[in-house]
Parts: sequence; structure tokens; C-alpha cells
Amino acid sequence: MLRLFLTCLFVGSAVTANAQEQDYLDDRSTPSALVRSLYNAIDRAEYARAWSYFSEPPASDVDSYAEGYAQTERIELITGTPHEEGAAGSIYFQLPVAFLSHGTDGSQQVYAGCYTLRMADPTIGEEFEPLHIERGSLNASDSPFGEALPRSCNGTELPEHDALLERAKAIFASSAPAACLAEPALGDADRTPESYTISFRYRHDDAGQPERTARLFRFFCMRGAYNETHLYYISNDDGDVEPLHFARPQLDIAYADEDTNEEVDSITVTGFSTAAQLVNSSFDPQAQTISEFSRWRGMGDASSAGVWAFYEGGFRLVHYEVDASYDGEVNPEVLVDYGTTP
Repeated sequence: MLRLFLTCLFVGSAVTANAQEQDYLDDRSTPSALVRSLYNAIDRAEYARAWSYFSEPPASDVDSYAEGYAQTERIELITGTPHEEGAAGSIYFQLPVAFLSHGTDGSQQVYAGCYTLRMADPTIGEEFEPLHIERGSLNASDSPFGEALPRSCNGTELPEHDALLERAKAIFASSAPAACLAEPALGDADRTPESYTISFRYRHDDAGQPERTARLFRFFCMRGAYNETHLYYISNDDGDVEPLHFARPQLDIAYADEDTNEEVDSITVTGFSTAAQLVNSSFDPQAQTISEFSRWRGMGDASSAGVWAFYEGGFRLVHYEVDASYDGEVNPEVLVDYGTTP
């Protein structure tokens, strides 16, 4: 029963690879959300829905619109910070976007440009017109995907944007477990994560070479009675962002009395697996470590705790301990230790 609980709690996730796996998204609350909904519809081959987000048809008919994506397997999207202005009872938005198109033949192409969106001012008038796309202008780009967002739209200079942050938010929105995205505390899918910059060197770097930097992003996932979980993402040397997965020992726990689980006979490490979600975790910028403390029940007498230290661009498990006895006492057993304690 205990091992089943651990498996359910620590299930991980990977970046969605197939369009069929994309969760349905239909959100007109913000310009970014609407454009994400557009490409979600395209990814899911729901072209009539994609068509509906435009005020003017983007093609002669839905079939012709769908034909334009016949050779597209999936799309990765980044949206920038929209510029807003009002005019004659309407609110207009200029939204910079960049997307990476994955072709069915394995090819990739970056596109970048801007969408103009319009919404009737909800504070005036007797009829309300929801946010919709007026027009879009996107072209193939030679820039790396993470750096392709335009700096201006239709001659309007846009606010400074954080390309890595926008990329991390896009990956979170497309790859996080459905339970995270449905969490009421999240609210808007644009929720900003905690962000940390980590300076480091590889062993092979020359002494005079400038330090490298990595960006670590910590996203809230969900909260229960006494545990909450987070997902972590990190930038790599290519300027992209990828999800982190954390090594954790798999345990075979034997109790003297399986009815009470108060006394532990033995704990055997049967191997290691990885998990995307960490429980009650935090990042220590000074020590460059991520730690977690997972309560197996509310009083915290049974628990597990781990520490992962940053090393050459990634995180390694350096300490792990388990208190498997439900005896009302805090008495963990160290299973992994490379000199770092929680």
C-alpha cells in the first residue's frame, strides 16, 4: 500500500511528443491564451475551431486552411508581451509570436511575426464582442527558436521580453500533467514561475573563459492537505529550455507488523528512477541545491527527503533519506549520502 502511494505521488512527465497527446485548450482570456488556443487547435487537427478564432477567414474555406498544415506534425509556440491600445470602443493588441514547426518528414522551421487582436471594450455598449484575431503576419526566420520573437509589431516598439522565461512558460503549458494545469491556484496559464540564474563552469573550460549561466525555473503544480508539488525547467547551452527529472531510489520496505507499519524490518534499494515533480521542494541559490521533504502523512513522522546539487549544467542526487516508520517519531535512515545533508 505504501509503495503504491509513492508511485502515484511521484509520477513524472515528459514534453509532449505527439499532437494527439495535447490537452484541449480553448481560452480567450488574454491575447497569449487565445493564440495558444489557436495552435492547440491546429496541433489537434481541429481546424474549424482554429478558424473560429479569426474575425476574417484566414483561407477560402476550412478545408483549404487545413491543407496548409497537411505536412505539419506539431508546433511549439512562444508568445511575447502584448502591446495594448484603445480606439473607438475597441481594445487592440499587438502580440509577437514565434513558433517552431515540426514537419512530418522530420524537418523543422522557425516562423516569427505578429498577430493583431481586437476586443470590444467590455465597459461600454450593449453588445459584447469577445477577443479575436484580426490578422496575422508571420514569416520564416533564420533566428534560433528561443531568440526569434520580434522586437516590434506594425511599427510599434514592444516591451522588453524574457525569451527564456516565455519559452519555459510555453513548455510548462504544453507538457505539465493535466492535474497541474487544472489546479485552481494556477489561474492563468501565464503564471510566472520563480526564476534563478546559476553561474558555473565545465571541467574542461579554460580558466580565463567567462562563466557560463543557466536559468532555473520553478513552477507551482498542485497542493494537497500537507504536500505541494513543483516542476523545474532549466536552460541548456543551446539557449533552449528543457524539463528537469530527478533521480530517486526505489524502495522495498518490510515492516514487522504490516497492520501498523510502526516498526521497520528492512529497507532495500531496488534501483533508481526519475520524477519530474518534487514535493515540498525549494532551491537554495547559495548552495545551488534543490531539496524536498515529502510527508507520507500529515504529522510528518513518516517521510522522505532528498537533495540534488547543481553540477556542470544539471542536478545530481547527493542525499536521500527515508523515515518509513509510522511511529510518531522522526527517525530517518540515510540511504544515499555524498556529503550533503538536507
